Amino acid sequence: MSKANVIMVTGGAGFIGINLVKYLLKSDTNVVINIDKLTYASNKSALHDIQTKSNYFFYEADICDTDLILKILKKHSINWVFNLAAESHVDRSIDNPKSFVETNILGTFGMLEAFRKYLDGKSSESLSRYRYLQVSTDEVYGDLVDVDEKSSSGPKSYFVETSPYAPSSPYSASKASADHLVQAWFRTYDLPILITNCSNNYGPFQNTEKLIPNIISSALAGRSIPIYGNGMQVRDWLFVEDHVKALIKVMEYGVLGNTYNIGGSNETANLDLARSVCRLMDQMRPSNDLYEKQISFVKDRPGHDRRYAIDHSKITQELGWSPKESLTTGLHKTVEHYLNNEFITR
Repeated sequence: MSKANVIMVTGGAGFIGINLVKYLLKSDTNVVINIDKLTYASNKSALHDIQTKSNYFFYEADICDTDLILKILKKHSINWVFNLAAESHVDRSIDNPKSFVETNILGTFGMLEAFRKYLDGKSSESLSRYRYLQVSTDEVYGDLVDVDEKSSSGPKSYFVETSPYAPSSPYSASKASADHLVQAWFRTYDLPILITNCSNNYGPFQNTEKLIPNIISSALAGRSIPIYGNGMQVRDWLFVEDHVKALIKVMEYGVLGNTYNIGGSNETANLDLARSVCRLMDQMRPSNDLYEKQISFVKDRPGHDRRYAIDHSKITQELGWSPKESLTTGLHKTVEHYLNNEFITR
């Protein structure tokens, strides 16, 4: 980053938020204001090493509280907003969709309104300093079906920025709704907004309900490692630090009003991923038996998408970003992190 910025990160005690906050604070010229509701998915203890920094501020707050968000924006004279605050666990969205509507849709509405009121009255010359980035997901595009589903050698399709939205779960529907709100506030109110849609993230500090940390924690505890259906659902895996660098690149250089897809170029089936994690654990934390033997298949969840895959050529060609971690190197770093941190076994 080329200049000092005062940056709000919402959801900064969540998985991606933690990694973004820590990365931003590598530059002493940045001031970071972390907003988090501290729900079950938050991990504030992961931020203990930065809590005494003079350029870091934490607020336990709900993004639905527009008045409070506006006060914080004004108090710190914030010029960048990364909105990562979201309910993101698909299974929970099936069981309790209301909380996803409240946080992901109404929360985004509250953030946009706070940002709009904050910018009201600022001179046109100064407005170029301000940017709002909505961090979204590839799940808004729905299920990606190959041209020839029965042939692995047939042509494959990928999500691009112009792919139609076709969400399958309450979670992805709430994120799609939020994306539409952001675009509408750009068109109607000329807010300086950007949107990113990313593929499946993995890496340090992810909640244990998510696939990779769940595999690790289940393996360590001697429990069955649950895999939905036949495990052939394909995902494109993006190492979280690669994602963080992409978000900053978009915030710095992205064209306002644009969407940028961020993918890891690491497609693999869930079952193959689980086996890879187990093999790494065999090497790094040997047990009396192979961890892979703990894998079990459970009933598939409703509306489970078959495949996600991102075409990230737009951000690569326009902004010069591309993922650096392969699935092999990223998984090694991830497993090593969890094995060295006791919180994963909680």
